[in-house]
Amino acid sequence: MSSKPIWNHSPFGRREALQIGAASILGLGTNHLFALREAQAALGSMPQAKAKSCIFIFLSGGLAQHESFDMKPDAPADIRGEFNPISTRTPGLQICEHLPKLASISHLWSICRSLTHPSNDHSAGHHIMLTGQSNLPVGFNPNAPSRTDHPSIASKVGHAMSRSRGIATNNLPPAVVLPDRIVHNTGRTLPGQSAGMMGQAADPWFIEASPFHTTSYGAFPQYKFDHQQRGKPDDRVFQAPQLSVPHTNGIADIHNRMQLLDRLNRQRKRIDQIGESSNLDRYRQTAASMMVDANVHKALDVAKADPAIVDKYGRNSFGYSLLMARKLVDAGVPIIQVNLGNNETWDTHGNAFPHLKDRLLPPTDQALWALIEDLQQSGQLDETLIVMAGEFGRTAKITLLAEHYKLPGRDHWGAAQSVLFAGGGIRPGTVIGKTDGKGEYPVDTPVKPENFAATIYHLLGIPSEAVWHDTLGRPFAIYHGEPIAGLV
Repeated sequence: MSSKPIWNHSPFGRREALQIGAASILGLGTNHLFALREAQAALGSMPQAKAKSCIFIFLSGGLAQHESFDMKPDAPADIRGEFNPISTRTPGLQICEHLPKLASISHLWSICRSLTHPSNDHSAGHHIMLTGQSNLPVGFNPNAPSRTDHPSIASKVGHAMSRSRGIATNNLPPAVVLPDRIVHNTGRTLPGQSAGMMGQAADPWFIEASPFHTTSYGAFPQYKFDHQQRGKPDDRVFQAPQLSVPHTNGIADIHNRMQLLDRLNRQRKRIDQIGESSNLDRYRQTAASMMVDANVHKALDVAKADPAIVDKYGRNSFGYSLLMARKLVDAGVPIIQVNLGNNETWDTHGNAFPHLKDRLLPPTDQALWALIEDLQQSGQLDETLIVMAGEFGRTAKITLLAEHYKLPGRDHWGAAQSVLFAGGGIRPGTVIGKTDGKGEYPVDTPVKPENFAATIYHLLGIPSEAVWHDTLGRPFAIYHGEPIAGLV
């Protein structure tokens, strides 16, 4: 395929594109749409991409800004909390004492302290931050993903980048989520992770390397914990990843482990047979090929990485996950979403300070420091964007839910959270925005999820006029805001 980018542009402005609701491609299937769009000529000019890949680190549960990047040491004790600030390499910037490695390389990253959205609900917050859209879709279901949901940021980036680079790079997909899906302890999958209205063909690929556990959280095995000390055993091992098919025609439940060559060969033969009988289109055949490609599994096999590198990132699920993301950057994947802990891992309602101090901040500090430094040393940081956010921040007021926890914590708070950026064309060592003395509300440069998402799109070189199409062929704008001013 030609290296010339092929973007889906709308001949209308953003407002007009959103208003179009009746267009379709005469009932043609997605395989026909793919062929049509693949041949579509580029319209307009393409901005210069500063980043080739983006690693989107998601802290499900909600990172407390007071215990990380927006400390309030002069506030009353029931607001400032138990931790102390430390200085960084950036003049005037202080962060939590339990993030010393990040403090030592603050000249390589920036922080936005004023991201704000209207929801304090986990499900809504996940949907808002993972899709980059503050408004919830009509009929939003907080209990399950839906094809009426807005598309995730990963899905939109994957869709747009596949138009410019082809359907896959080195037999890898354009959008990957690892090490697992975000699932509530009741077993329900949190909305906002899929392509939603874009259809199954645009779903990101989920690399299932971290088995789900209903009560244990954190960076297992070293840093596992249970918020409420329920005592259920956790003997998980970070496994050789399995690739699940996000969309197929009769093979959606393929979840075989692909660890041995003979098993891979048997899998290939079975998929080939299914491809013939089900008349899979070219996209699905590419997906099936990816699942059994030995080069793919080599790229994802962090267990066989240099032991010194593994030690640098950390021998736990956080370290393994960011090391895997690092290898996927090398392989050319445009966007990798890394969930550092499953749902509720960062939901520090209670026992917050010991869990953050001993279980959450240390492996995050080490793994993120290792990732940024690794990319810097290899010369790839300038072309690799790293962003880190959760679904919301935490309340200023410290509370104790005595019926569930022995020690205090903070509740959900969508009005303010701190978001980290590194590499990929951002201005390093920059602080964007400011919150009030309690850390409750932005008082300077409020930033919306739409701006957060637009920053990612812009730095990856996606044109502001680019659109995606739903399964009926209707165009929708990718951008819903402008990139964060002062950061790019």
